Amino acid sequence: MPADPDQTLIERVFREAYGQAVATLVRVFGDITLAEDAVQDAFVVATERWAGDEIPRNPAGWIVTTARNRAIDTARREARGRELYEELVATTTPNTAPEEALEEETVNDDQLRLIFTCCHPALRTEHQVALTLRLLGGLGVDEIARSFLVSEAAMAKRLVRAKYKIKAAKIPYSVPADADLPERLRSVLSVVYLIYNTGADDPDRASLRADAIRLARALAGLMPDEPEAVGLLALMLLSESRAAARTVDGSPVLLADQDRSRWDVELIQEGHQLVRRCIRRGRPGPYQLQAAIQAVHGAADTFEDTDWDQIVTIYDQLSVFLPTAVVVLNRAIAIGEREGPRAALEALDEVATDLDTYHLLHAARGTMLRRLGRYDEAKAAFERANRLASTDIAQASISTQIDELIAFGAR
Repeated sequence: MPADPDQTLIERVFREAYGQAVATLVRVFGDITLAEDAVQDAFVVATERWAGDEIPRNPAGWIVTTARNRAIDTARREARGRELYEELVATTTPNTAPEEALEEETVNDDQLRLIFTCCHPALRTEHQVALTLRLLGGLGVDEIARSFLVSEAAMAKRLVRAKYKIKAAKIPYSVPADADLPERLRSVLSVVYLIYNTGADDPDRASLRADAIRLARALAGLMPDEPEAVGLLALMLLSESRAAARTVDGSPVLLADQDRSRWDVELIQEGHQLVRRCIRRGRPGPYQLQAAIQAVHGAADTFEDTDWDQIVTIYDQLSVFLPTAVVVLNRAIAIGEREGPRAALEALDEVATDLDTYHLLHAARGTMLRRLGRYDEAKAAFERANRLASTDIAQASISTQIDELIAFGAR
């Protein structure tokens, strides 16, 4: 480690260690705000000291110990803090060396407790997301605000309201009981996946994908025996493996037209290993099945080599867990590749009413109508999709297909 690390390295260590440190301090003090303040103070000290010295081998342990000691000093000075101070001294050693190693099992337990607190169903979804990114992801309030296109003041209020709700509702800082764990875990996984998808189609929020993958890695490491946690990580890695090929010079590229040499082979291999690891454990859940679909795409050397039979079969299994119109839509697109556009249009008709305001339905109809040579109908479908699309990337992709139709008609 260099003797004078630059600010980028310190920021990376901050982000990686922040969640561990806050989680541990919440257990010690029983208060999220107090824990955050203590960790922030410790990082101020770390920034000053590490800039002229080596970063400790265990930066999270350094931060936790420094934060704990400073918080104990604060508690000792406050009028109401004497009782807390005496309680803390009985259970901690204030002058422990900052380089002490944290017990890995304890840190894991602390982080699990904190993520289940952040994603408690009593909190609104936007509060769950903001707290998870702040407390587990180590993102600054300004970063989260930029990612979700709100003002920093609005995001700060959102975080304050969320922490107040935890305190007022006495939301427990604990891992749910076995009976409640499956349902609560679904909430946690959906929050992490929501974070990833929020950064999927918007260049200004692309960093959210990296943050979500980091959270998913941590969650899979904390709960290695939960196949759906591993499945979510696999799903995100396999999706991310195609990120570089999804655009060329800022313009979107459809899956069929992507340069597969730009796909990240290492992410694909890791994703495949994770899929095999979790699906072997019994009846796979929705994240595992979605990951399996992405794995089939990743295994094909060309679009024409894709095993559409297998993809349709997996969608049939997925529809048992997620009997949603979007799953029917995606299955219909796979049907179109396996059986042709006419069969796809029949499948799309099943959800035409439910998804009438969803731009991807009309884009899929446009694609199938174009393949049938019904160009006027295809153009009308793409134009409706363009009006409904909510992002510049989506609109650009659809506009390209409209331009191709117009050019083809002119020829």
